[in-house]
Amino acid sequence: MKKQIIAHASGRINIIGEHTDYNDGFVLPAAIDKKSTFKVWKNGTESTCNILSEHFQITHQFDLKDFQPVKSGWENYVMGVVSELQKLGADLSGFDGSFDGTVPIGSGMSSSAALECSLAVALNVLFDLGFDNWQLIKASQMAEHHFVGIKCGIMDQFASVMGRKNQVMLLDCRSLEFEYFPLELGDYQLLLLDTNVSHSLANSAYNERRLQCEIGVKALQQKYPTIVNLRDVSLVKLMGFKKKLSEVVYNRCKHVISEDNRVLAATKALKAGKLDQLGELIYESHHSLQYNYEVSCKELDFLVDLTRNEANILGSRMMGGGFGGCTINIIKKDFVEEFIEKAALAYQTKFDRTLTPYQVSIEDGITVE
Repeated sequence: MKKQIIAHASGRINIIGEHTDYNDGFVLPAAIDKKSTFKVWKNGTESTCNILSEHFQITHQFDLKDFQPVKSGWENYVMGVVSELQKLGADLSGFDGSFDGTVPIGSGMSSSAALECSLAVALNVLFDLGFDNWQLIKASQMAEHHFVGIKCGIMDQFASVMGRKNQVMLLDCRSLEFEYFPLELGDYQLLLLDTNVSHSLANSAYNERRLQCEIGVKALQQKYPTIVNLRDVSLVKLMGFKKKLSEVVYNRCKHVISEDNRVLAATKALKAGKLDQLGELIYESHHSLQYNYEVSCKELDFLVDLTRNEANILGSRMMGGGFGGCTINIIKKDFVEEFIEKAALAYQTKFDRTLTPYQVSIEDGITVE
């Protein structure tokens, strides 16, 4: 019987710290109970690969010796991972595989990173490549840069692989040092509300925001040459440059710098068990994402605004890249069903669209069988 490797990689939530990872900043993600599952086995050929998407019921074939990105689609995530492993020196032969998962696509829970990481880990085991977790994380990240065309940070892949049950992780995206913090919510729990919208400008706007941050850094470097990234800039320094930057670039930089500060404040709130403070920081994060970084949308803003006068909800914000996807909410356990019903009705009335709720738990990242 052929040897088959099955790898599971988690989707992720991010408590706070949005659009900071590619600015060498701080993030506070966790792996969740939604998974991507990738099965792989050798097929006896020298270099032919056949991959089935069980969700789309489409098979993609490519040759390990000669393959290029296609126009768009899940195929690029798969081939991108293979390409990056080859760059690391992976000696691969022909293999077949299939994948499926429970991470909702386009929800902001990073189904793409879960797909990449589950494949990277599965191939690492199948071909006994010997790569460590960080090599697999970075290979998965670079797959998006080089084959998908999205210059993502490292948070999603990190969380997918390194997640630990009932823990959130403070990741320093510059040094890659990280620390686990118990997520002790007591009478509260996490609730995601999926808008079920994914606005088409998300990918192009993501790369545009990254470029705007780089423009801000270059301007600041003229006076402060030791600055490498926005991570090195205080709000006071940025304010001194307000007249030298366009309003848009200034606001982009302001979001990133203030969001880094909020992440660090959030870990202090968690340590102290002050969930109300954590909730306030989460609301502040959404305000900045809405007005300074401008990556929210009317559907996300509507759902956050619905929570503001609810005593049983401590905090709410958009989560992920933006322009659709989910809000993340810290909500009293005994209020969840009532609020879901209320929010779903209000959302349907406003947008003529169905809302999808997800009650998520924090789980381990990678598992292999």
